[in-house]
Amino acid sequence: MADNPDRKLIYTSYVERQNLTMRLSMRRFNGLTNAFSKRVENLAHAVSLHFMNYNFGRIHKTLRVTPAIEAGVLDQSVEPRENRGSGR
Repeated sequence: MADNPDRKLIYTSYVERQNLTMRLSMRRFNGLTNAFSKRVENLAHAVSLHFMNYNFGRIHKTLRVTPAIEAGVLDQSVEPRENRGSGR
């Protein structure tokens, strides 16, 4: 981290909740599954796609918008077709 945060305000519950959300949302992180990545690069891409959808595409119940809209990064939710590369 670049800043010097106040140690009294650091909570691990936020990180633990994010880890739980990722484990429950992606089959790759479930215990007994065959949907695993053989290459670390594929795993990194899968995690990136998960967070892209979580932050830019998925409307959260408590916010009623995506986190990116709430943070002022976007005007509207990203549609799935916009997430694709220029390959098609």
